[in-house]
Amino acid sequence: MSRLNPVTPAFLDEMHRALPRRAFRDDAQPYLSEPRGIWTGHAGAVLAPGDAGEVAAILRAANKARIAVIPFSGGTGLVGGQVAPDLAAPIVLSTERMNAIHAVYPDENVFIVGAGAILQDVRAKAEKAGRYFPLMLGSQGSARIGGLLATNAGGMNVLRYGNARDLCLGIEAVLADGTVIHGLKRLRKDNTGYDLRNLLIGSEGTLGIITAASLRLFRKPADTVTGYLAVPNPKAALELLALAQELAGDTLSVFELMSGTGFEFMARTMPERRLPLQPIPDWSVLFEVGLAAGLDARAVAERLFEQAMGAGLVLDGVIAQGAAQRDAFLETRELIPEANRRIGAISSHDISVPLSAIPQFIEEARARVLAHGPYRINCFGHLGDGNLHYNLYPPQGEDRAAWIGRSHEIARILHDLVAEFDGSFSAEHGIGRLKTGDLERYGDPGRLAAMKAIKDALDPNGILNPGAVLA
Repeated sequence: MSRLNPVTPAFLDEMHRALPRRAFRDDAQPYLSEPRGIWTGHAGAVLAPGDAGEVAAILRAANKARIAVIPFSGGTGLVGGQVAPDLAAPIVLSTERMNAIHAVYPDENVFIVGAGAILQDVRAKAEKAGRYFPLMLGSQGSARIGGLLATNAGGMNVLRYGNARDLCLGIEAVLADGTVIHGLKRLRKDNTGYDLRNLLIGSEGTLGIITAASLRLFRKPADTVTGYLAVPNPKAALELLALAQELAGDTLSVFELMSGTGFEFMARTMPERRLPLQPIPDWSVLFEVGLAAGLDARAVAERLFEQAMGAGLVLDGVIAQGAAQRDAFLETRELIPEANRRIGAISSHDISVPLSAIPQFIEEARARVLAHGPYRINCFGHLGDGNLHYNLYPPQGEDRAAWIGRSHEIARILHDLVAEFDGSFSAEHGIGRLKTGDLERYGDPGRLAAMKAIKDALDPNGILNPGAVLA
């Protein structure tokens, strides 16, 4: 990073000649923070290009002048990839003006959208076109498509529909030297060389800037049923998942595991919120099944409940009565991170382990964490795809500030355990700046060498999001 230069008045003059006035943001503050408040960024200029051509103009000039470019999408990332705390005056490149829905092909189940399109808007416009875009997460009101692809975002529907990568057919992107990759294909099959789409997806803006994408759409299930089931423990939840998949097949789209701690936090911080199960169980599962026309999703759910009760896998349950309650059930799950934030975590983790190992991992992690201190643990997440969010809090009534200094020790304990289970310390949030040390510690040396070679080849001057992913 010592090779990089700050934005200068001469560079800004060049940008004013190359870009329209509406591409400049006079107030940089909204672009210099991230949700967890760990870092504050810096900016010599905030530029909001309107298309790939304007992005190319910025990158050509920045590459020549060796000025860092920090991509900023919706700003919702949780690993610090959108801020540059160690650079005095980089360019912050916002995707917000590239927010158009360029084309809709309902017969092909394809949307072509700009990188700045907000996820919630994309979902709404897909529904208006009689289609369904399944990427669903708590920040969908502000998260933008470019950032979601750049981080390969997950969410609740991964079990059935896959990550963001699986929902993308093609991308338009700009490389560090200003070269535009025109890859907005609408094809399911295109075996014409290296897969640059999947190289750039998940690269967190370190290899190129995504400017538009071709997205896969689906026909919305005609009959959907959503419910909460109380389970005795995570092992029973895993057996319940197998039973649900046996009965529902690939129509099971959501299967979330939640500990009672998360609902207790919600009851304390959002007392107006009605919780689905009372009293709060130690463990529960949120599930959703969506079937085609002519099939009865509720009958599947009732059969699941009956068989699970008979097998001792379920203690209690509730099935949503209508669309409004279904939406409330899903929103309750999405509000768990907000309740966590209000309580104040010491250490938050986004991990995955092999599916069959989850019950053993949860048991062993609890033992190791409590041996380190009397923490409160909120373990929850996407059981269907093996992704857990494992968050720790100070003992009840104690000041968070007195415990926050232990966060690195806790992270090492948990991530060492994840490595023992052949898992991942970053399941869906990415590396950003928060986890570069973890990548160096736990990453495969051969894979890291290949990543660094790719970075050097596509961005030899290191201008694209320096300090993110690769330290």
